[in-house]
Amino acid sequence: MKAIVTLFVSMFLTLASYAEVSNSEKAALIQLNKSTHGESWIIKWDLTAPISTWHGVQLLNDKVVSINLAENNLSGTIPSEIGYLKSLKILNLYKNQITGSIPQTIGDLNSLQTINISFNRLSGAIPSEITYLSALQEIDLFMNFISGNLPNSIGKLSNLQVLSLYNNEITGEIPDSLYDLKQLKILELNSNKLTGNLSDSIVNLSMLENLSLFDNNIHGQVPINIEKLQNLAIMNISYNNFNGFVSKKLAAKDAMSMTMINDKGIAVTLNVHSDKDKALASEE
Repeated sequence: MKAIVTLFVSMFLTLASYAEVSNSEKAALIQLNKSTHGESWIIKWDLTAPISTWHGVQLLNDKVVSINLAENNLSGTIPSEIGYLKSLKILNLYKNQITGSIPQTIGDLNSLQTINISFNRLSGAIPSEITYLSALQEIDLFMNFISGNLPNSIGKLSNLQVLSLYNNEITGEIPDSLYDLKQLKILELNSNKLTGNLSDSIVNLSMLENLSLFDNNIHGQVPINIEKLQNLAIMNISYNNFNGFVSKKLAAKDAMSMTMINDKGIAVTLNVHSDKDKALASEE
């Protein structure tokens, strides 16, 4: 009797180890492996083994909920089949050599909370479909070659806390809807090619702790409303084309003391009036 029970348990565990993901999710993983040259990865997948043993893949209730292939020598592109992973919450492809653009099917990942494809070689614009992901809390795409404008509807991401897109080639103005991101704590858009003004509506970002717009082409007056952001601990908006009035308190917040680029391409600082509430921007 004991031998029968032992055999039954053994058979159950064996079957359970293979009762894994759906065919569509498995196909998505295999295509990811193929399109990013899995044969050259540092830690490779054995495609004949159970998916639960594949490096960086986490399953929950036979669904793929996390992919972490950071620093694993991925190259090639992200396949459109990534959209089959409907239960995916975390996609971490940090610091690889991935090229091409972010597929539009990223918008099919309804459960996605974190996407990190930083330190790669991505190009093209951020697809507007990313704004469909209402559960998204963190977007890290810094240190790539991403171009185009920020999605106009980015304000739909009501749960977003981190938007880190620095060191890319993003153009255009900051969309008005971005100021609707009430949960945003980190906004890093520095070292891009952004233009236009910084809206007074930035005061709506009441949770903001880090504001980095350094090294862009943003112009106009620095919104004094930034002073009202009580949680703001880190700010660098220098090396833009800001001008006009700025308070002593606001100037003190900036990491580079409001050093701007004038119309002659020369770095100048904004003079601050001794009155803490008044300052006139002028060139020295």
